[in-house]
Parts: sequence; C-alpha cells; structure tokens
Amino acid sequence: MASSSSSSNNPFAGLISQNTTIIPSFTLESGVTLQDVPVAYKTWGKLNENGDNCLVICHALTGSADVEDWWGPLLGPDRAFDPTRFFIFCANVIGSPYGTVSSVTINPETGRPFGPEMPGSSPKDDVRLHYIILKSLGVNSVASVIGGSMGGMTCLEWPLNSPPGFVRSIVPLATSARHSAWCISWGEAQRQSIYSDPDYKDGYYFEKQNENGEMINDFHQQPNRGLAAARMAALLTYRSRDSFENRFGRRSDPSSLSDSDFAKAQQKNSVQKDNVTAREIAWREHNDGHRSNSSTGISRRGSDSGKSSNDNKLNNEGDKQPKIFSAQSYLRYQGDKFTSRFDANCYIHITRKLDNHDLSLPSKDSSLNSISSKLQPQIITTSTTNDQDFNSDNEELELDLENLLSKALSFEPPALIIGIESDGLFTTSEQKELAKFIPDAELIVIPSLDGHDGFLLEFEAINGWIDGFLKRKMPEFFKNRIISIDQYNNNNNKNKNNQNGFEIKKESVFGEAEADVTRW
Repeated sequence: MASSSSSSNNPFAGLISQNTTIIPSFTLESGVTLQDVPVAYKTWGKLNENGDNCLVICHALTGSADVEDWWGPLLGPDRAFDPTRFFIFCANVIGSPYGTVSSVTINPETGRPFGPEMPGSSPKDDVRLHYIILKSLGVNSVASVIGGSMGGMTCLEWPLNSPPGFVRSIVPLATSARHSAWCISWGEAQRQSIYSDPDYKDGYYFEKQNENGEMINDFHQQPNRGLAAARMAALLTYRSRDSFENRFGRRSDPSSLSDSDFAKAQQKNSVQKDNVTAREIAWREHNDGHRSNSSTGISRRGSDSGKSSNDNKLNNEGDKQPKIFSAQSYLRYQGDKFTSRFDANCYIHITRKLDNHDLSLPSKDSSLNSISSKLQPQIITTSTTNDQDFNSDNEELELDLENLLSKALSFEPPALIIGIESDGLFTTSEQKELAKFIPDAELIVIPSLDGHDGFLLEFEAINGWIDGFLKRKMPEFFKNRIISIDQYNNNNNKNKNNQNGFEIKKESVFGEAEADVTRW
C-alpha cells in the first residue's frame, strides 16, 4: 500500500488536511473490483502497546474524515473522544468527494473520472475497506465504533463485517437497522432534483473542452441548481417544524435577494423606474429565487412595459424588491454553500448507498470470516392471485425480514443507542427496535427541537452519554493517559483553551454547527 499526506486529484479533498493510502485492489459487495483505491482518513491520539484503544468514528452523508470540524466539542482531553487516552480514527467513505474513491476519482482503466460510471457501494464495503487501513496502522481491536445517521449504519455494520470480536462496543446515533420507505422516498426526490437540472448531462457535466479543443475536467462545473434544491429538501428532513418556527418565524430578510442569480440579472438590466409596471413587479416576485443561467433579468414582455396606461405604472415602486422570508433566505444560503463543497454524482451515489442499507443482508465477502457473511440470505417470493393473498404474503414477508433482522442484531456487541426526540427522518421507533434486539443495549432519547440534526448539535448531552458509557464498559482505558495533558497541549496550542464549554465557536464546513445565525 502506498501512502501520502493530503494528496488527491480532486478539489474537494483539498478542503481537508488528511492522510491518503492507496489500496492496490478492492472488491465491492457488487462483485466489481476496483484498482488503486484511495482511502482518505485522519487520526488523533496514540495507539497503545496492545493496539486495542482505538475509537472509530463514522461520518454522515455529507461529512468528512475531519471529526474536529463536525463533532469538535466532543474531541479533546476528558471529552468523549479523548486523544490522551484513545487512538481516534475516522475515514472517508466510498462515494464521498473528500478523498476516498468516488465519482471525482480518476479511473485508472480509462484515465478519466469515474463520474456516473462509479460502481455502487454499501456500508459493508466501507467497513471492509477501512478495516484494511486500521490493520496497516497496527490496530488489533477497536474499543468502540461511534457514528450518527449514515455513520450509525456503518457503526452497526462494523461488528458484523470485521472478524468476530474485533469490535468491543458500538454507539449508533439517530439511525436504523435498515433504510425505511420514508427515507428512501426522500432520497429519490432529492435525486430527481439533480436529474431535472439541464446541466446534469447524464452525469458527465464535469467534461468540457479547453481553448485547444482538448477534453478537460472541471468539477466546479456541475448542476448547481438541482444539487442546491436537493440540499434544501434534505435540510428540511434534518430539522423539525418547531426548530424552524422558533428560529425564523415569519421574519423577512429583503437584503438576501441580491444573492440570487435571477436578482443579479434583474438588477443589472432593470428598466427605468418610470417604466416599471404592475406586470413587471409581479414578474419579479413570481421569479424570485429562480436560478437560471439564461435569465436576462427582463421579462419577455419587458419591451412593452412602458406602453401600459399611466394607471398601471408604479413610479415609486420601481426599486421595490419581493419580500423574502428568513426561512427562504436560509435555505438558499445552505444550497449555495453546499454546491461549493460537494459533487452531484457523489450525492447520488451516497443516497443510493443509504437506500441499500439493511443489516440482515449477508455480505458476499467471506475473506474475514465475518458474521455478516454467514447470515441467512433473504428469500423473497411473489406468488399472489388476489389482494387477500397479497396482504397475507406481505405480512409473512415482513415477519420473515424482521426475524432475519433480529438475528443479525443479536450478534452486536454492547451498545449505547442514542435517538433524538424530534427526529422525523430516523424516528425513535427505529432506535427502540435496535435496543429491543441487541442483547446488551442501553437506549437514550435526547430531548431536542433540532430534529435529526440534533445528533450534530446536542454536543453536551451526547458527550456526557458516550463518555459515561465508555467509562462503564472499559474502565481500563481511564486509569492512565497514553499522552500527558502537557504534551497534548504543547502539540495542540490552538486547542489549549478551547475546552471550557460546548457552545459553538465556529461554523462547521461539513456539519451543522453555525456560530452566527442572526443573519437570518
């Protein structure tokens, strides 16, 4: 295996200071074998002599290996992720643009980016790929695997897709044992937003010709409107109604209009104030928020806008801007922010990865002698002649699937399962299901108005529960520090005085923490 630091062929990976290791060959659950597979990861702390003090952190859908960015308040001396006691590891998943093999990676067979031809992957693949990295780093066993949302899915897969006993405990947050129809439907709606953007071009949007007629790659050239719309829809599923109501209400933010493509064109080519009519104002309001590369900022009937009767002229309203609610402004901002840091093909890939998540599905890889590879395969039959038979067969199928799922969960190690009370995406009933079938499980539901994103925002509560769980289950790691506090502070001066509280001190790039929300 070849290693490098922060080396990558895509611009998104450059957002993170991290390590990259090249795996010569890796076979996915689909049976497709990839060559020269890059894996990006970060570590904190130090591995002990036994190689068993490792904490594996699993990131969510649009997260990265930079735990310090999106779960920063949990990382530090005497925090849940204590680098003076543990060796902390987080790797980027397959399909993400942040360094591990994905649609923005160059396919060694073609010399071109994988783009839409990137083979699909599953959380099981991520576990097996990251296991290779851990072993190369000298890790003999993992004290605990911790992750939320998609990271929680990976967390649940770790003990089942690594050698038996390799993982001692797990902490899945705001997640499920299999992706629900509700979540699958939201993922489909978001993908359709991307597909409907004319700039999507069947996923080859990054290809363009230079001045010499040569084909080059430009990953900043992508279906921004579709990807932004997908992000806006996703964000609504991550929060709750009450969180938006408390944060925004019906407040307006007219200053945000200048941020839209349509508004910029409209302001640049605005007709004279004394020629603006009621029709022109209505047109402006109707198109506010529309993202169009071809918009001129003038209505199709702009040429006759001055021919209306004087009664329809709005001499004092020529510079009036449509009312923008703060909630609208916030969604537009988040959409624009996201398109600058994520790739559309990667988003499609990962949402499909989520759809395929099902713990009861056996792994097709037997090289690690994993529990998952020995699970009973699902057998689905559809031989129905009428509605009554269909309903009966469907009930039997659901019962069979639940039995398979409960069997898979019965092999999980001791677990701390955390749910968010207001989570409307991964509801607490799904965490209760995990707790029901995992033999040694503790279930905690955290009160929060922040919906699903509570797992990225309720820092103090999450820190306390994880820290307490680790101390109860593996007290041996809390007897002595691997790195002294003085040594840690000397090596991390920027964090020396940053552990006083759990308040948000800076805006997260890859998570949901926002230091200043007053702009909305």
